[in-house]
Amino acid sequence: MIEVKHIRLPLSDEDVEALHAGDIVRLSGKILVGRDAAHKRISEAFKDGGEPPFSIDNEVIYYAGPAPTPPGAVIGPIGPTTSGRMDPYTPLLLSKGLRGMIGKGKRTSEVLEAVREHKAVYFGATGGTAVLLADSVKSAERVAYDDLGPEAVLRLEVEDMPLVVLADCHGGNLYESGPEEARESFL
Repeated sequence: MIEVKHIRLPLSDEDVEALHAGDIVRLSGKILVGRDAAHKRISEAFKDGGEPPFSIDNEVIYYAGPAPTPPGAVIGPIGPTTSGRMDPYTPLLLSKGLRGMIGKGKRTSEVLEAVREHKAVYFGATGGTAVLLADSVKSAERVAYDDLGPEAVLRLEVEDMPLVVLADCHGGNLYESGPEEARESFL
């Protein structure tokens, strides 16, 4: 039987240290949502010696842009965006206190090193499950950059969001270990 780890945000040092690549997680609490345009602005604020209009300290950010919200729903379908588009900004954001990311796809060696160095975690959400992921969202509010439309930064309250740990603070990387483990189990 597969063990599912239930994590309540904010992430503690103990939470992050207990997570390993391949762990199945149900995440609950408040997360930020933002894509590349928002990441560019956040990074520019830090590079200009300021701060963005919200704190990223000990936050988890979901790389997503929701589809239009249907009548009566909290949010529209909200599937993960390819994480590599945020890689140019991620090491800086991790150095400024970002604790976790949710997305899909491989990360650069620089991002993986920053995850280790800053004791962070990279969670994966399954692409193609945008409607299912929206079901875990209990509330949504705009936080910043309204002019970016669907790429504005949001704060979501999620409950039991289904995720997998893709990269951990110990150097584990499911994109490296997962294929090897799968090969070994079939030989």
